[in-house]
Amino acid sequence: MAATIDAERAVAHLRQSDDVMAMVIEAVGPPRLREPSPTAFQALARSIIFQQLSGKAASTILGRFVALFREGATAEDAVDGFFPQPGEVLSIDDEAMRSAGVSRQKAAALRDLAAHFAEGKLSVERFGEWSDEEVIAHLLPVRGIGRWTAQMFLMFQLRRPDVLPTADVGLNRAMMRLYGLDAPATPDEVERIGTPWHPWATLACWYLWRSEDVILPLGNPA
Repeated sequence: MAATIDAERAVAHLRQSDDVMAMVIEAVGPPRLREPSPTAFQALARSIIFQQLSGKAASTILGRFVALFREGATAEDAVDGFFPQPGEVLSIDDEAMRSAGVSRQKAAALRDLAAHFAEGKLSVERFGEWSDEEVIAHLLPVRGIGRWTAQMFLMFQLRRPDVLPTADVGLNRAMMRLYGLDAPATPDEVERIGTPWHPWATLACWYLWRSEDVILPLGNPA
């Protein structure tokens, strides 16, 4: 069984290992990660639908997508637990998806994702057995899923404790601001700065993302 986040232990470790992180934790407060989606398939399908769209536009399309499978369903229904099964997604054609606002490319990606689940290549049981890198390796063959999407799935759906998405733009910018860099952090700089965070890098990233929403003390420790 793969490890999951222990918020109390993670926060204690981050406070002790990184003065900048301690300051951010003090300003942000206790971690409040969003609730995971009801199923892994839903989480990944939602990630595909939301790619390169604003939150409002993506939510509208998500609502239309789930309504293809249950009349009157909305994006809120998807949050509350209703979502089509992989076999149902495989049963509808591109024209129906297009009518919901799903692009041809995303429709192909959703169908490929559904096939991976329907064929048993991906499953909750397998995710529980695989390491972080094994999860990523099994997700990358799915159309529309890159390394960043796989890492977000690890962090927010599977609650893996030690994920460090070195190419994340928001993380790179937060590091520049908080750690006195002249430009957004490079992947190598993210690895170097994030070394003290292990084995709790996931929550460290969450705190850096949230740091833009709070007023931090003058004179950063970095």
